[in-house]
Amino acid sequence: MRVTARFWVDAYLARLRFADIPAFVVAHGDDTAGAVLVKLNTLDGRAAAHVRGFDLATGGRIWTVLAEGDERDVDAAVARQRSFDPDLWVIEVEDRQGRHLLGEEGLSD
Repeated sequence: MRVTARFWVDAYLARLRFADIPAFVVAHGDDTAGAVLVKLNTLDGRAAAHVRGFDLATGGRIWTVLAEGDERDVDAAVARQRSFDPDLWVIEVEDRQGRHLLGEEGLSD
């Protein structure tokens, strides 16, 4: 069974809150089927944008890096994605340690 985008986003934000990792929704996408992009801001001028894709070897879903480096460049990549997909959710995570929890069980698949 596939969960809705809104359900996943709410669960992800709750998981981040439990870990004391600040995060907020930058762009509210389609509640049912919107894709999700997670921007990790390390608060030092650097960032990374993560999107879900498919692992061609296993057919499973994985998180991949869309862009990383200077925060302005990452923001430009996020803006380009939003221009292609107006239903895209964008979540910004702020953590100096670089934690985003996307590899944890229940979030990675």
